[in-house]
Amino acid sequence: MSEKPSLSAERYGATVPPPRYNFVGDLLAGFSEPDKPALIFARDGKSSAGDDVWSYARLTQGIHSAMQVLADHGLASGDRLLLRLHNGPEYALAYLAASAIGAVPVPLATGLTGTEIAFLADDSGAAAIIAAGDLDTGNAAHGRIAIEQAEFAAGIARAGGQTQPFADTSRDDPAYQVYTSGSTSRPKGVVHAHRAIFGRRPMYDGWYDMRRSDVMLHTGALNWTYALGTGFIDPLANGATAVLYNGTPDPHVWPQLAARFGATIFASVPGIYRLLLREDANMGLALRHCLTAGEAMPTAAAGDWRDLTGRPICEAFGMSEISTYISTPPTLDARAGSPGRPQPGRAVAILPVDGGNSPVPRGQTGVLAVHRSDPGLMLGYWRRPDEEAECMRGEWFATGDLAVMDEEGFVYPQGRADDIINAMGYRVSPEEVETALEADLRVSEAAAVEYRPSSGVSLVAAFIVPAKGTQMDMEAIKHDVAGRLAIYKRPRHLEVIDALPRTANGKLRRRTLRDALNSPS
Repeated sequence: MSEKPSLSAERYGATVPPPRYNFVGDLLAGFSEPDKPALIFARDGKSSAGDDVWSYARLTQGIHSAMQVLADHGLASGDRLLLRLHNGPEYALAYLAASAIGAVPVPLATGLTGTEIAFLADDSGAAAIIAAGDLDTGNAAHGRIAIEQAEFAAGIARAGGQTQPFADTSRDDPAYQVYTSGSTSRPKGVVHAHRAIFGRRPMYDGWYDMRRSDVMLHTGALNWTYALGTGFIDPLANGATAVLYNGTPDPHVWPQLAARFGATIFASVPGIYRLLLREDANMGLALRHCLTAGEAMPTAAAGDWRDLTGRPICEAFGMSEISTYISTPPTLDARAGSPGRPQPGRAVAILPVDGGNSPVPRGQTGVLAVHRSDPGLMLGYWRRPDEEAECMRGEWFATGDLAVMDEEGFVYPQGRADDIINAMGYRVSPEEVETALEADLRVSEAAAVEYRPSSGVSLVAAFIVPAKGTQMDMEAIKHDVAGRLAIYKRPRHLEVIDALPRTANGKLRRRTLRDALNSPS
């Protein structure tokens, strides 16, 4: 085993923002082409009739107007503002305007229930909420400033875009707060500073290869940090055009939108790519490359996509606390099983599983960690100091993700520390098992979990979603996977399932499957 440490750098090496910094003011200062489309919300794949196009000039005016509306409602610096809205311009304007005046927007998923919204309102200590009329807010509006979406939009139209002063914020002041997906009953509020947007810059070359001429089409909603950053903020920061969809969910719409707008970069998740592969999607000649994040992209599916479109899928790895920090740009050949290398300037290490802050040798499994000097790293967990402290190892934030770094610096994720399977005395990565199963053309998706059939016995189990139009032959699948996995890694229990359980943001819930499989009957 190599003695070279699993380390990209001792500390963050890219540029950092000045001490006094408001990311919205910085963003708007870079808007140099006022008539160019900055942000487009499309309601239909084929027709332009429902398009809402915001030029850079209109967007600038809209942000200043929204700042005035929020201030007129009494929102002040440091106040939390819940965003309970559909994908649309009001979401974008409220988010940017809140940060611009020093308040802290809190994006919320539309799929949450009123009860969940009420919990998040209380947990965040929100001073205000902006909500669409058709979305349940429970009792979250009680005792808070409540603004209806229509009222907010009308106020923006009346305000007229008069220039408002930006809050004189520090780079370390809170800029926005997102909540973890909620794999437990108590989602955590992740607080990011204004510096975090500046800290996204290593992605521009290290993942996107983004240019001013690019048209970014993202399939996500603005309540998700992946869409909020990659699909919205980053195109604006690079003078490009962002296209987002606010119509009825339909996988067939993405090729239509790509062709209609001449999308040059398409960003999505593995599940959407699988659906598009089944439809032999034509993504248009303008497409330069594609992006994926949120969960591992199966190597076979990535290859099929390149065969179909002639374009690569560039993968990235991250989490709410740091966003993406490991990735493969289109200029770098992808490695099977790896989302890439730490982005330029990032200080990433792999620390011992059992504790300590000295990186393990390359080739050894450990816990991924990011140096606290990275401006993209969260300020902390909202009102959870104990949980925050548990993640720090000296100057390193330990993510809880297991991984191996090879000699060339490529990182190979091995699953969450709490997802690792202890089988026959060995530690088994669920991703490795899932990749082996998904290499079978009969398998659309797979999830591997620990199976405890009796006291003291732990084995590997797997849940399989069949590929469309296939007949499942479990014995044949077991035979095929035996050629790809050591005996202790092979699933001893295979079960067919219609769909894998996922969070509101599309991340796989292995814990749900594991608990259901091992619960007393």
